[in-house]
Amino acid sequence: MSKIAKKEPLCEDIAGKGCGLKKVIDIVGGKWKIMILCVIDNKEVVRYGELTRAIHGITNTMLANSLKELEADGLVERKQYDEMPVRVEYNLTDKSKSLIPILLQLKKWGEDNL
Repeated sequence: MSKIAKKEPLCEDIAGKGCGLKKVIDIVGGKWKIMILCVIDNKEVVRYGELTRAIHGITNTMLANSLKELEADGLVERKQYDEMPVRVEYNLTDKSKSLIPILLQLKKWGEDNL
């Protein structure tokens, strides 16, 4: 008689501090953050104005706040050049680059099932 492998739960402590899934949703959840990551991934380096034009419907306030949160969470790197006018560029960190294959799987699932 063979042993049946125990199924790994998504979270041991549903929505608790130790829930890895909740941590991910907290940092990339919401309406805009994944879209921001997608634009930066497509272009590799992007400026604020390019993000504004690429993400239809996002307000300046939401874009600025989302970029600050993504930077604070270590997913986006902000580089400011001291020139006039000031130039600011955004790119993905290694941490967020490791998230891209997972987002591609979600995209594929959405195309297949929704």
